Amino acid sequence: MNWHVGMKPTHSLTSRLNGRARRRAAAVSRIAVTILLFVVLSACEQNSFVPPPPPKVEVGVPIKRTVTRFLEATGNTAPIKSVDLVARVQGFLPSINHQDGSFVQQGTTLFTTEPETYKLKLEQAQAAEVGAQATVKQSEADFKRQMELVQKQAVSQSTLETSTSTRDNAQASLQQAQANTKIAAVNYGYTNVVAPFDGIVSAHLVSVGELVGVASPTQLATIVQLDPIYVNFNVNEQDVLRIRAEARRRGMTASDLTQLSIEVGLQTESGYPHQGKLDYAAPTINQSTGTLAVRGVLPNAERVLLPGYYVRVRVPLDQQQGALLVPDVALASDQAGRYVLVVNGENVVEQRKVQTGPIEGDLRVIESGLKADDRVVIAGLLRAIPGQKVDPQLQKIEPSRTTTN
Repeated sequence: MNWHVGMKPTHSLTSRLNGRARRRAAAVSRIAVTILLFVVLSACEQNSFVPPPPPKVEVGVPIKRTVTRFLEATGNTAPIKSVDLVARVQGFLPSINHQDGSFVQQGTTLFTTEPETYKLKLEQAQAAEVGAQATVKQSEADFKRQMELVQKQAVSQSTLETSTSTRDNAQASLQQAQANTKIAAVNYGYTNVVAPFDGIVSAHLVSVGELVGVASPTQLATIVQLDPIYVNFNVNEQDVLRIRAEARRRGMTASDLTQLSIEVGLQTESGYPHQGKLDYAAPTINQSTGTLAVRGVLPNAERVLLPGYYVRVRVPLDQQQGALLVPDVALASDQAGRYVLVVNGENVVEQRKVQTGPIEGDLRVIESGLKADDRVVIAGLLRAIPGQKVDPQLQKIEPSRTTTN
């Protein structure tokens, strides 16, 4: 049989089929590689680095205006008058005629000390004075009569001398009686303790019915005048030298300095709402502290200021023309001192060291280190890094402007 002849075509067909499969697999592999390369290239294009835009910050040009320079200090208030009310005569206290802590006017009777006894002593002295006046009148008449008799040689000269002595003694007795009357009147007046000026009376230190003024004057209470009120503070030696130099430059005298205005604020108050004037400066520097004691006086009709308060004090000294001011929140500090962040012409942040002056509201005076056309970062300080670019947004600086980082 031709069995082998029939097998040859079958082997050839199989070979052709295998070749086609290999070519198809190779084509599929090429397509897969192409797709993979496309995916890889696409992924590379999507992950390429694109730098972020510069951060936005708010900048402002410094305000230029006239500012007043102040001498600032811490002081304390003191009463302009404070008097201890005392019982100056001995006696029992029958009444207290005021309410503790009340406001009283000058001349108001506050305490009474057993006045009946001293009134009787006054009346007794007055009666003795009347008797002495009568004796003087009688002795004066007798003296004139003896003078006439001597001229007529009716009596001796010794009789006239006796009459003269009697008249002089009577006049001396009258003077003594008059002095006793004044003393009795004074003591009687001491039985009423009155307010020496308008003020607030403290709590009484004695009780009704108590014996006072036995061995020495007994303190009954204290009266304090609160309007006006003193403010005492100290100025250090360097400021004293600077103030005196400025006064000489302006042609001011010592009396002119004591008329400078003074501004005072309590620890819980904003600003300096209380106005007054300087009225005293010590003539010498305290060597132990290197300071000069200064005092101001302020009206205190509402009695907002009480003696003993610690207060903030400032005294206007001079004015600076064309001072530069920036928001106080725009300043920062490091070990080298205070600085601000400035954006230059290439929008790059720079750090500028500055010397600061007094604060005006929410603005700070810049003494040096800043120019009038500098763009100062006033908001977004955390995004402003020295040496890096930013996107500056120019804003107008206003005194009431509130900025945040």
